[in-house]
Amino acid sequence: MEKSKVSVLIKKVRDINPLIHNITNIVVANFSANGLLALGASPVMADAVEEVSEMAKVANAVVLNMGTLNRETVEAMMIAGKSANEHNIPVILDPVGVGATSFRTKVSQKLIQEIKFAVIRGNAAEIANLIGEHWAIKGVDVGSSGGNVIELTTLAAKKLDTVVVVTGKEDIISDGTTTYVVHNGHPILTKVTGTGCLLSAVVGAFASVGKNDLEAVTSALVFYGVAAELAANKTEEKGPGSFQIEFLNQLSLVSSSEIDLYASFKQL
Repeated sequence: MEKSKVSVLIKKVRDINPLIHNITNIVVANFSANGLLALGASPVMADAVEEVSEMAKVANAVVLNMGTLNRETVEAMMIAGKSANEHNIPVILDPVGVGATSFRTKVSQKLIQEIKFAVIRGNAAEIANLIGEHWAIKGVDVGSSGGNVIELTTLAAKKLDTVVVVTGKEDIISDGTTTYVVHNGHPILTKVTGTGCLLSAVVGAFASVGKNDLEAVTSALVFYGVAAELAANKTEEKGPGSFQIEFLNQLSLVSSSEIDLYASFKQL
């Protein structure tokens, strides 16, 4: 995949203004919506059981985020995901905190059994626990482990028959056959709540306009990482609050020339 693919997909998102239907958590809804707007997508955060089926079928992508679960949210996710599947709309799963509680683990298993996901994105602990592999998790954050993240990502993609993203110091994306590693990003992303959740929404936006899920997702990770690096450089020594605001700016401003200059990824 060439760097130019990333720029092409950014332009497509900005030109098409895809509708991204998010059933997400209360902590990040505002940030995710603002991030999608900055990118050039159109967010909707509908989660009422009574309307999610209708909303999902007119969306360009559906993003299901397990951050703050309850029975009604789970039911809404099931309905929206199945509706999206019926209308060939890509569905993205962010399995927040899987493995931290038995409830989250059971919900995740039900979702992957009954809904076909185009992409599943999480940290190493979440993805490992999703496929029954042991990996330490602390609340909704990854714990320490000596596991091989590349092997984990590839294995998960094969088991789940989808594109899997494991984010961390380096981001690994695999469809089980082809694997990319993305080096872009910045540690300060971990100091702002919701950056991983927003990333899943951005993945949804790119998947909605791309013909190849693996390339679309890789492009989303590169774009997101470059935006983070630019924002971190512009707010150096100002802290995460200033970074968060500038990050939204950069999601709107990242140019093809900056992608060409800063994109860092490779196929393994």
